[in-house]
Amino acid sequence: MKSKLVFLLVGIMLATAFFSGCTPAEQPADIEEPDTEEGVEKVESIETVKIGAILPLTGSAAATGVKLQAAMEVAQEIINGEHPEIAVPLAKEAGLPNLGNAKLEIVFADHQGNPEMAKSEAERLIDEGVAGLVGCYHSSATKPASQAAEQYGVPFVAGSSSSAALTERGLNYFVRVAPNDDIETAMFFDYLIYLNENYDADIKTVAVAYVDNEFGVHAKDMVEKWVEEKYGGLGFELVGTVGYAADVTNVDTEVQQISSLKADAVFHASYIADITMFVNKYKEFGIAPKAVLNYCGGFQDTQFVVNLGNDGDYFAGGAAFSAEKLADMPELAAINEMYKAKTNADLDGPALEEFSSVLVLAEAINIAKSLDGDAIMDVIKSTTFDAPYYAAGAIRFDDSGQNEILASYMVQTQDGKYQAVYPVDTATAEPAVPIPAWDGR
Repeated sequence: MKSKLVFLLVGIMLATAFFSGCTPAEQPADIEEPDTEEGVEKVESIETVKIGAILPLTGSAAATGVKLQAAMEVAQEIINGEHPEIAVPLAKEAGLPNLGNAKLEIVFADHQGNPEMAKSEAERLIDEGVAGLVGCYHSSATKPASQAAEQYGVPFVAGSSSSAALTERGLNYFVRVAPNDDIETAMFFDYLIYLNENYDADIKTVAVAYVDNEFGVHAKDMVEKWVEEKYGGLGFELVGTVGYAADVTNVDTEVQQISSLKADAVFHASYIADITMFVNKYKEFGIAPKAVLNYCGGFQDTQFVVNLGNDGDYFAGGAAFSAEKLADMPELAAINEMYKAKTNADLDGPALEEFSSVLVLAEAINIAKSLDGDAIMDVIKSTTFDAPYYAAGAIRFDDSGQNEILASYMVQTQDGKYQAVYPVDTATAEPAVPIPAWDGR
């Protein structure tokens, strides 16, 4: 492993320096020496700990990527500053205390929405000596980037990439904070059951509209799986799926296909530009299913309601954030204010998940008192991380690397706000169902 090789070479250099008369003051500053009294490693002063963040900072998802970068920068500011008023790990004092208050530096890289670029940027950052990686938002980019991290034994903490396949590869150095599309699909069907039982929604048929990449294809696969394994037996029918290219510029054909399916509910796996086009065409063609549910992606970006105004009302999806819950979550409110100062917008689910990925990786490095990949991963896999900015309050990874404490709930846009509507104990409003006809709004 690359990090172990670095430590071996440093050890050889130290031995050489000792026999040539090197004084302690001349030794490198970032060497770890055994503490014989306590039987643990004592870390000498390290000025900076670098981690790499790979995001879509240019290309079709650049607007989202810039927001995710801002969220990560807020995490960096909290870690490097002194924020005792924010009761989250590493906020109380500046830097990483177990590494001599070393400052965290996030080195950002742009994958441009290109999986090959994501892989090459991961390799470049690893070669530059980052202690870990976060990103990449697009599951199709996270897949090759995390494979590169696995090859070199570098921890990779994904925030919002949702493809269930990412945690089914048996990787030892990869974990994910967000619910995957397998978990979200089950939550979608449970929500529909809730609507049927409590609001007489009479939703029985489902269609899927999905972008034809890692994210969308696996979301569609999970719907097919869950209908076959469980929800078909509970009265739901999948009546069709409609895929579209990642670089789509017109969705007339796809919207007409969805209309022909006459589904009661449509599940969308789409990015912000895509879902904006679909909603505009739904209005133009007068299409209003009883419910439209969105996977982690474009709908969660607050630009959705900016783009669409009142036309964006009544859509729903899984999310880790609702501004309507801030009054009851002081830590999240403080974090949101810092983010809002950068972006002039509230956090959204993916931004909060990417924020948390930085905190988790930094806390693991601090607890490990080491930049060794194996030591960091041992901490990540064995620790329940305090996360008061989530409704569930904690993050813990299972053996596959998936966060097993559900970090999201169902939200629905109502009057331009993302209201939590399910489960009941997290709700800030009742769901509006069915979606009103366009000419009746």
